Amino acid sequence: MRPDILNPLFAEVEALKGVGPGLAKPLKRLGLDRVVDILFHLPVNWIDRKKVDTIEMADAGRVVTVEVTPVDYRASGGRGPFRVIAQDRAGNVLTLTYFNNPGWARKQLPLGEPRIVSGRMDSWGTELQMVHPDYALPPEEATALPEREPVYSLSEGLTNRRLADFAGQALARLPELEEWIEPSVLSTRGWPRWQDALCQAHAAPGAGGARERLAYDEIFANQLALMLVRASSRKRRGQPLKGDDRLRGALKLPYAPTGAQSRAITEIEGDLQQVQPMLRLLQGDVGSGKTLVALMSMLIAVEAGAQAALLAPTEILARQHFETLGRQLAGLPVNLAILTGREKGRARESTLMGLADGSIDILVGTHAIFQQAVQYRRLGLAVVDEQHRFGVAQRMMLASKSERPPHLLVMTATPIPRTLTLTQYGEMDVSRLDEMPPGRQPIETRVMSCDRLPEIVEALGRHIHGGGQAYWVCPLVEESENSDQAAAEDRAETLRMQFGAGRIGLVHGRMKGPEKDAVMAAFQRAEISVLVATTVIEVGVDVPNATLMIVEGAERFGLAQLHQLRGRVGRGEGRSVCLLVRGNALSETGRARLALMRETNDGFRIAEEDLRLRGAGEILGTRQSGEAVFRLAGPEQIQELAQMASDDARLLVDRDGGLDAPRGQSARVLLYLMERDAAVELLRSG
Repeated sequence: MRPDILNPLFAEVEALKGVGPGLAKPLKRLGLDRVVDILFHLPVNWIDRKKVDTIEMADAGRVVTVEVTPVDYRASGGRGPFRVIAQDRAGNVLTLTYFNNPGWARKQLPLGEPRIVSGRMDSWGTELQMVHPDYALPPEEATALPEREPVYSLSEGLTNRRLADFAGQALARLPELEEWIEPSVLSTRGWPRWQDALCQAHAAPGAGGARERLAYDEIFANQLALMLVRASSRKRRGQPLKGDDRLRGALKLPYAPTGAQSRAITEIEGDLQQVQPMLRLLQGDVGSGKTLVALMSMLIAVEAGAQAALLAPTEILARQHFETLGRQLAGLPVNLAILTGREKGRARESTLMGLADGSIDILVGTHAIFQQAVQYRRLGLAVVDEQHRFGVAQRMMLASKSERPPHLLVMTATPIPRTLTLTQYGEMDVSRLDEMPPGRQPIETRVMSCDRLPEIVEALGRHIHGGGQAYWVCPLVEESENSDQAAAEDRAETLRMQFGAGRIGLVHGRMKGPEKDAVMAAFQRAEISVLVATTVIEVGVDVPNATLMIVEGAERFGLAQLHQLRGRVGRGEGRSVCLLVRGNALSETGRARLALMRETNDGFRIAEEDLRLRGAGEILGTRQSGEAVFRLAGPEQIQELAQMASDDARLLVDRDGGLDAPRGQSARVLLYLMERDAAVELLRSG
C-alpha cells in the first residue's frame, strides 16, 4: 500500500481549486491526471518582465511592465480588433489591442484610470503596441505581478497563468519527507532537500542543482527497483538444468557458431546449472544469430527433462520462429508446438494438454502462452524475443508462473548503449553478439534527395520486374498516427497506379492484427512485390527475397529505428540496398545521422550516437513499451548519473540494511513517489 503521507500528491487533479470538468480535459491531454503529475511537469522556459517607467522603441520585442492611463477606445467594424489608446507618465502612446472581446477590455481598462499593464511590446511602424496584455491591474494590486514567470508546455484551453497557479497549489501540498540519498553524495553535490528542489525547479531558471537532484531521485528509484527485483529473484530457488549434449550434438548446423555465439551459449549454460534462476539479456544486432543461441539454450533445458517456451511480440513473428525452429529440429526427438490467439478449439485443447502432461518440449507463442489457463508440467526456461515490449512488470508476472520460477533469457535486436542497459535492464546479466555469422551480406546504404523520387520509382520498377521484392517505409509524421497512415495510403495508391494494384501491399498501425498478418504473409509468399508500411515492420519479419529497402523522409527517424528498418533486408543470398530518401530542409543533426548510417552497419556504434543525438525514451521506444518512462531525468542526466545511482542503490541494499533500515524506509517512500513500487509489491509477495 502507498504510504499515507503521499496521499495528498496522488489525489485526482480535480482536488485543486479551480479545476473543473472544463480544465480537467486539457490537463489530462498533457497526462496531468493527478497532483503529482503537475509537480513533475516542470517549466520549459522563463519570461522576465522588465519594469519600465516610460516606454521606448529600444524595448520593442521585450516583455515589459509599465503604468499607463487609457485615454480613448477605437473599435473596428465587424470582427476587427478593439484598440485601447493609453499613455505612460511622459505622455508616450501605447496601443493595447484586443481581438474578439471589447467588453472585457473596457472593463479591465476604464478611461482615465491608471493601470499597470504587462506583456510583449512590439513596434508597428512608428507606434508601440501590446496585443492582449498578460496583465492589466490597478496600481495597488501591482505587487501580484511576478518579475519572472515560468513557461510550461500547454495544451489548448490552458493558459500559462492557470498552470502556474495549479503548480503553486501542488507545491503547497508537499509533505516533509525524510532523506533517501546517501549523505556523502548529497554533500559533495551540494544538492537541496527534495521539497526545496521541487520549489526551486518551479520558481527559478537555472536551478541546475535542484533539477539535477530531482533527476537523480528518479534514476535512483529506478535503479533501486531493478536491484530489488534482482535480489528477490536471486533469493528464489529455481531448477538447475544440466544438459547431456544428446540433442545439441545431433543438430545439423549450416555453419559453425561465431566466437560471440559460442561465448553466449557457454555463459547461458553456466547460468542454467545454478539454483538461482537466470536473468540474462542477449543483445545482438539484426542478423547476428540470436535464434541459434536461443535454440541451443532451449535444447539444454529439454536435455535436462524440462520444458522451454519462446515468447514473440506478434503473431507473425511467432509463426516465423515456429517454422524456423521446425526446420532446424527436423529429425530430432523434440516435440514443438505453437500457441497464439489464433489457435482455437481442438488444436488449442490438445496443446494445453501436451503442456500440462509434459509431452510438449518447446512451445512458441505470443502473450497467450502466459495466460492463466496455460499450465506447464515443468517450465524450465522462458525466452523472450524483443525486450522493449516486455517490461519489468511482465518479467515479474513470468517469475510467478510456476512454483520454481523458470530461467529467463531476453533477446533484443535493438543494440542498447551501456547507460540505458543499466537503467532498463539493471537487474540482468548481459551477453552481446558483436560478430556477424559468415554469409551475411553487408547492406549498401545510399542517401538520396526527395527531388529524385521519379528516378527511385523507376529503379523500383526494374527491381520488381526482375523478380525482386522491396519495402517502402513512409515518413513518420509527428504526434499523429492518422497522418502516418494517410502518408502510407497515398504512397501505396501512387505505386498501384504505376505497377498495378495486385503487386502493392499496405500495412499501418491502425489495421487489426489478422488483417496486417494476412498482408505480411502474402509478402512472405512473394504474392506481393512491394510492401508499403509505416514503422510497424521494424520488428523481425524475415523475407530473404526482399533486397531493397526505401525509407522516405529518413531524416525524421531516429538512428536506431533506421538501423532496425535497414535490417529487414540483407537476409538472403542477394546483394541488398537501403535507400534513405531525405527531405530538403535538413538540420545538422539530421545530416549527421544519415552520414553515420551510410558509413557503418555497426548497431552498437549507432545506438551510442543515437543516445547522444536524441535521448533515451525515443530509442527504447518507451512510447509503445508501457514501461515507466523518465519524466524528470533527461538523456544527458541519465548518462551522467545512472552509474552513481546504481552504486548508491547497491550500497543501500548491501550495506545499509535494505528497505527496513531508516534510509531504506525513506527509499521505500521514494519508490512509491516515482511509481516504481512494483518492486516493493514483489518483495512483499516473494
